[in-house]
Amino acid sequence: MISEFDSKAFRRALGNFATGVTVITAATADGEKTGVTANSFNSVSLEPPLILWSIDKRSNSYRIFEQASHFAVNILAANQMDLSNHFARPRDDKFAGIRYDQGLGGAPLLPECAAQFQCERYQIIDGGDHWILLGKVVAFADAGRAPLLYVQGSYALSMPHTSLPGKEPKPTVMEAGLENRLHHNLYYLMTQALRAYQEDYQPRQLATGLRTSEARMLMVLERDRCLNLDALSREVNMPVSAVEAAATILQQQELIGCHEDMFALTARGTAQAESLWLIAQEEEERMFAGLSEQQLDDFRDMLKKLISR
Repeated sequence: MISEFDSKAFRRALGNFATGVTVITAATADGEKTGVTANSFNSVSLEPPLILWSIDKRSNSYRIFEQASHFAVNILAANQMDLSNHFARPRDDKFAGIRYDQGLGGAPLLPECAAQFQCERYQIIDGGDHWILLGKVVAFADAGRAPLLYVQGSYALSMPHTSLPGKEPKPTVMEAGLENRLHHNLYYLMTQALRAYQEDYQPRQLATGLRTSEARMLMVLERDRCLNLDALSREVNMPVSAVEAAATILQQQELIGCHEDMFALTARGTAQAESLWLIAQEEEERMFAGLSEQQLDDFRDMLKKLISR
């Protein structure tokens, strides 16, 4: 337990709760639009259909949400990280170059989202340093796309858990046929392989005391690399706000330094990065033991080809 309340540590602890990622949009009666990235979205009630989300009281966008009669919740799909990053940063015109349709009350609706909820503004509640906005859902759409997730400062994907309780029953003839088809499906095999790989690797990485996002930053900055905030965000596949939060923690631990807006490893950080790469190397050797160097090279080439498609 923490005796002294540390707001940064509190925020880091909250990051253990995985959420979806949304872009909340609204427009005033005279057409002024805004959109903000938020993971505070949650359901409240079915009767009436109510949802909520919260916005920082310092946000310049709050004025528009306060004036708007409606707002839209765009639940981002797994491939919409760029949209999340775009709306997470302040811009003069957040919709420049962004495709959208006009929803109720003029609230922009972003295309190809996992789901959307169009809401009447129902109530605004004071919530400490945030305003809590409740909306009454008056229209919604469900595209059934895989959602974008956010946990421990990093984007994540949703995959079914492999550890199911109870003993599996013996498959029927039809189920056995399906199982055989699954076991020849490349996508299924790749996801199963990834889960098997992470089962031992992630606990070993987390045992270093670093979050996945923090470890990723150290490994990206290896061997005297210097990156600014935007480049680091692209390399580690994290929103800029999460990179800033992780960078603050890593600087407090004297693992990275920042000079003229460029981040780099300290001597201590270099040693920590080397230990992380050692864990990665040992896990790779364990998982791929028995394969020849030629087989490993072929496997790497196949993965690179899939990545570059």
